[in-house]
Amino acid sequence: MGERARILVVDDDEGIRTTLTAILEDEGYKVDTAESGKEAILKSNAGFYNLALIDVRLLDMQGTELLTRIKDTVPRMRKIIITGYPTVHNAIDAVNRNADAYMLKPFDIGKLLFVIKDQLRKQKDEIKFSQDRITEYIETRVKELNTSNGRNKSE
Repeated sequence: MGERARILVVDDDEGIRTTLTAILEDEGYKVDTAESGKEAILKSNAGFYNLALIDVRLLDMQGTELLTRIKDTVPRMRKIIITGYPTVHNAIDAVNRNADAYMLKPFDIGKLLFVIKDQLRKQKDEIKFSQDRITEYIETRVKELNTSNGRNKSE
């Protein structure tokens, strides 16, 4: 991924959206925001994001519900639940719905940036693994076809 990573910030609190946008843009990320789950779903259907920061409490749905409703992308969008209302239930629900991380508000900005970078690195590793698997498949298939063509000519 030579270009800047794209991050979607989903939070009904305008102050948090504005603050996170400023911090993340200063770090070199392209940032888009959504104030509701419905808006996040529309944006994820229309464009690609490497990572989403999703508040657990949105006006129209729970952030944990949004985890399963947001569009799956290739490479898979990394999803981080953020909450000012941590509960064991929310944490378990987030894990069960494939959240990649769970962060508490108020944020430790250093830790948040570390988690974002770590998730983007994991995404990059997944892309590399997939590319390596595709390359192996193609090389093996070419060898099979060449061997098969060689037999056909000699028969």
